[in-house]
Parts: sequence; structure tokens; C-alpha cells
Amino acid sequence: MEMLELTPDMLLRAYAIGVFPMAEDRDDPELFWVDPRLRGIIPLDDFHIPRRLQRTIRSGRFHVTFDHAFEEVIESCAEATEVRPRTWINDRIVTLYTSLFHMRHAHSVECWHDGELAGGLYGVSLGGAFFGESMFSRKRDASKVALVHLVARLRRCGFVLLDAQFTTDHLNQFGAREIPRKDYRIQLADALKADASFDPEADGEDPGRLLETLGFRRELP
Repeated sequence: MEMLELTPDMLLRAYAIGVFPMAEDRDDPELFWVDPRLRGIIPLDDFHIPRRLQRTIRSGRFHVTFDHAFEEVIESCAEATEVRPRTWINDRIVTLYTSLFHMRHAHSVECWHDGELAGGLYGVSLGGAFFGESMFSRKRDASKVALVHLVARLRRCGFVLLDAQFTTDHLNQFGAREIPRKDYRIQLADALKADASFDPEADGEDPGRLLETLGFRRELP
């Protein structure tokens, strides 16, 4: 379904009823609505971090920021790679979500390594729901570290729903699961009533404190 007049406000209304847009390909100018029968979510109160990733986080290898490089993140997510030769993010998606960013309804998490953007993710916030859109990595574990910092920020800021849209092996290791559309809509309606506000001002938390905040104790020597 082509959406010639889709605006940022219309996009927010679509998220509020559980649908979102995608393109068939990076070079396809048209968009279509998606409303999955089974919706992927990542439970914020049952988030799992693999032990090896915990060690990576504690090493302090990456510096994490929020909303410092939104356009660079979304453009990086749209890039074709050997692992992902096709993407669903076209120029219209980039323009629409950049507008949402300026409206403070879209946010990015950036992972930096030696001053270079190594990975990150972006998504949409509405009420107490955060809708994860896409992530990318140029260094091993960069997008995973970004996701861990996102979950910590969402929990601290009062969010109750992290929508992953679809489950993947990459997300399943964090506890992602599928729920029926009707159950998702119930959770979404409750989340939209929550008093939450994404705080992009502060950088990512100290690695050790971050893990302890999420319930993971410091490893013994």
C-alpha cells in the first residue's frame, strides 16, 4: 500500500494502534503497513545478558551515547552489507524518522570505539512504549551493547514495553519472545498510559553499575 501523504503525526497514530511502515527494498520508494500476527517483544523485567557479553560490557570497550548521531545511525542501519544485502529502510523512512527525532519521538543509541561509530540502534518512543526499529554493528557486540544500555535507560525512565516487531536469533538470546497480536495490543494500550519520558541527555551508564542495575552481579575473580 503506497502512502503518498504519510506524515510524522500519522506515523505516531499508526504506532499507537500497533502498525508500522516498511519498504520492500532500500531503492523502492513505496511503503506498506505491517501488523504482525505474532509480535516480537523483549520483556524489560526479564532481560537476559549472555555471560560473554557481560564481560564485554565490563571491559569498557565501547563508549555509549544517546541521540548524539541519530541521522548517522539510521543511515548506517539502511546500508547494505555482506550479511544483510537488502534493507527495508528507504529514503522516505529516513526522512520520516528523522522528523520524529526532531519531535523527540525517535531516539538513537550510539556505540563508539576509538572515536568512531561502531554500532547502534534507533527506535520510536510513545508513552511508555519503545518501538525498536533497526540496529547495526561495525565492531563485534556493538549493537548488543547498545541494546543493553537501551534497556537500562527504558527501565530507569518508566517504560513498560519494548517492541522488537519480530524475533530473531540475535534477539532471542536477550529473552525476546512472540505474543499474539491481540495480547500485544492489550500491552500496548497499557503502555501508552504509562508516565514515561526518554532521557537522551546523559551518556550510557558506568559498565559495572549498568549490569548491577539490570540485576547482574559483578563476576567473582
